Amino acid sequence: MFSAPLKGSAVLLTIKREWCKGCGICVAFCPQEALFLDDSGKVDRVSERCNNCGICAAYCPDFALVFTRR
Repeated sequence: MFSAPLKGSAVLLTIKREWCKGCGICVAFCPQEALFLDDSGKVDRVSERCNNCGICAAYCPDFALVFTRR
């Protein structure tokens, strides 16, 4: 599992890599192109591009992306 605070934000994006099946749906829907599939086929992100919109978590069929309040 990977968690990282988003700069200047009250939310925390958690990527549950063990739940990710590499479908790429979150990558396709990310309006900032902040998400990508790494060499192992799991989702990862470029934190500087993420604007905390939550679209990735809303579309992830495996609940591998979760936004929580800090």
